[in-house]
Amino acid sequence: MEKEIVTKLHKNFEEVAHEKEGVDFWYARELQELLGYEEWRNFEKVIEKAKIACENAGQLVNNHFVDVNKTIPMPKGAKKEIDDVMLTRYACYLIAQNGDPRKDEIAFAMTYFAVQTRKQEIVEQRLQDLDRLHAREKLTLSEKELSGVIFERGVDGKGFAQIRSKGDAALFGGYTTNEMKGKLGIPASRPLADFLPGVTIKAKDLANEITNFNIKKDRAIQGEHSITREHAKNNKDVRELLAKSGIRPESLPAEEDIKKVGRRVASEGKKLSKTAKKMKK
Repeated sequence: MEKEIVTKLHKNFEEVAHEKEGVDFWYARELQELLGYEEWRNFEKVIEKAKIACENAGQLVNNHFVDVNKTIPMPKGAKKEIDDVMLTRYACYLIAQNGDPRKDEIAFAMTYFAVQTRKQEIVEQRLQDLDRLHAREKLTLSEKELSGVIFERGVDGKGFAQIRSKGDAALFGGYTTNEMKGKLGIPASRPLADFLPGVTIKAKDLANEITNFNIKKDRAIQGEHSITREHAKNNKDVRELLAKSGIRPESLPAEEDIKKVGRRVASEGKKLSKTAKKMKK
């Protein structure tokens, strides 16, 4: 495909993109012209094939293909209502896959939307990684604070480990820390939280924060037995909150080792830094 055609098509696809609540989308009627289809009825057939491909891929069709009505001007000031479809980037990619491969526009669209979809996936994954890393760092801080508060109330390191395990048992439906490690296949020497999903890490942190707050507020909470009861109660309350949204912490699978995630994010950060320096030269 000639370079000037590629440049023109890229510019056109960018210009007709719309945005709603931070999500890019394209109107099918506008995409129809860019993909070289003169008649709407022919393009509708391609859309239907794309919907079937979407469903076969296990995706919700309504999340990517949204039927809408548009009003267009007609001669002598009249107006006409026509059907249209709001398409996500993924929907556009599926349409390109199911379009006429002989058209240059289709060939370009397949590459364009495949690249754009992949970019979005990478961005979303990076945001998820950063969120989980931040949650893990925050949990470390709340655990250190809890350890210090408990020590001031006459509990040693062994007692703290027992209190934390009792808290885990309350959060994980009866499973202690070591039992959860065995259930998820986590090495005994590694912290359980390093392999938990973000929502569970945040749940543990919230329970810690509540325990820290209540112990500081109530001087009557003294000794291992009293603090264990308080911490277990707070973890149980957090568990019940999660259950209202259908989340069972003990049923969630283990996620990637947080240390590997941290190394990957750090490596990506270095690459971005190098790229930025090159661009400044």
